[in-house]
Amino acid sequence: MGYDIARALRGDPKTATTFALQGDLGAGKTTFTQGFLKGLGSKKRVTSPTFVLMRRHRLGAGSAARGAKKKFKNVFHIDAYRLKKPEHLATLELSVILNEPGNIILIEWPEQAKKFLPKNTTWIKFVHGKKENERTITIARPAAALTKK
Repeated sequence: MGYDIARALRGDPKTATTFALQGDLGAGKTTFTQGFLKGLGSKKRVTSPTFVLMRRHRLGAGSAARGAKKKFKNVFHIDAYRLKKPEHLATLELSVILNEPGNIILIEWPEQAKKFLPKNTTWIKFVHGKKENERTITIARPAAALTKK
């Protein structure tokens, strides 16, 4: 699913494109991020930034999503699980990152940082299903964030 969303991504010409990934441990947030980066053409290994809080993935020149009018430069993968206080995000210069149109932010455990996230954030909720590899995924997004296939 992350792959498909990345391929359909349009982005906001004025700010970064932000995705809030909600779900319990093991619900698929990092797996979604792996597919998302693959959808943007990244070939690098993606791991959770649980202990470092944030990882920056620079995207190459050919990283525009299919049909996108703008090119994305960076994907910032943030894991706020271990965040003690939301204000600690200031040390990551989150406000600067959020104001750069070429950036995509994928934030796990966004409840920890909700007051910092822009109104146009796309919220994706992952819920464990009855079977081990089954998930229910719900997307609440601004209308212009994604295109129809």
